[in-house]
Amino acid sequence: MVPKGPRGEKRSADAVSRAIMVAKIATGEIEDERELSSAAAELGRKGGKKRAENMTPERRKEIAKKAAEKRWSSRSAVVA
Repeated sequence: MVPKGPRGEKRSADAVSRAIMVAKIATGEIEDERELSSAAAELGRKGGKKRAENMTPERRKEIAKKAAEKRWSSRSAVVA
């Protein structure tokens, strides 16, 4: 019995076959089968760009600053 992926595609069960497939995807020999082509994914891509276009530079700076503070505060807690 061949295991199936989340969309019903057939996948090999052994680790060696999976490693070979990952290497082929990484080198571009084969295409990764997991592409988002749904309408929701398309709208999501457009939405982020549109949001950035409508945002003022000051607001983008606020969001970036808050994200950087959050990112670096969590790292300093891990390192300390």
